[in-house]
Amino acid sequence: MVITIDGPAGAGKSSVARKLASRLGFHFLDTGAMYRTVTHVAMQKGVDLGDSAAVETLAAALEIHLENDRVWADGCDVSVSIRTPEVTRNIRYVADIASVRQILNHKQRSLVVSNDYVTEGRDQGTEVFPDATCKIFLTASPEERARRRQRQLLANGQEIAVEQLLAEQNLRDAQDQNRDVGRLVAADDAITVSTDGMDEAQVVDKLESLVRAKLPCDG
Repeated sequence: MVITIDGPAGAGKSSVARKLASRLGFHFLDTGAMYRTVTHVAMQKGVDLGDSAAVETLAAALEIHLENDRVWADGCDVSVSIRTPEVTRNIRYVADIASVRQILNHKQRSLVVSNDYVTEGRDQGTEVFPDATCKIFLTASPEERARRRQRQLLANGQEIAVEQLLAEQNLRDAQDQNRDVGRLVAADDAITVSTDGMDEAQVVDKLESLVRAKLPCDG
């Protein structure tokens, strides 16, 4: 079974999805980390992000391994380096390449064949797993998402003004909502959950309740 959690950047999808997967006894698939990894490796290798063919070749050959909260690219741990603001600013170039999305979508579908997964991203319920057992669209106000992003960066030793993060986030939201491929939109059968005023534990409780109501058999 597949549970999809889509939503805008900074909505807390990754951390909530991890904990929900643990509660359910499912595996967790961080699809955003896969796009970040391709972006980071391309930047490190000096690949022109505007060269679709070059980025496609890199993505096809790149071995991405996800385990818990760690990410490896061709055997190198990139868990922290893929979360920098530079990668965040450039990820859109990679995510806008249709052929790269097809490659990563295929990798994602291959990963969930033999196990139950909670997967998060931007178009998991609409494009990658349209037949998912339960679809969640997780969101929060722009200000709340920017504050959460700031706290996440501070935890990694990066201090950035919330105003800068909010401006960058608003730009990314507009771009994500108007993409030709992988557009950010809630699936018709998704359940929208706004997390304003909720702490992480409350969000996980809410999602667990929603998901268990959708499972064909509980217990």
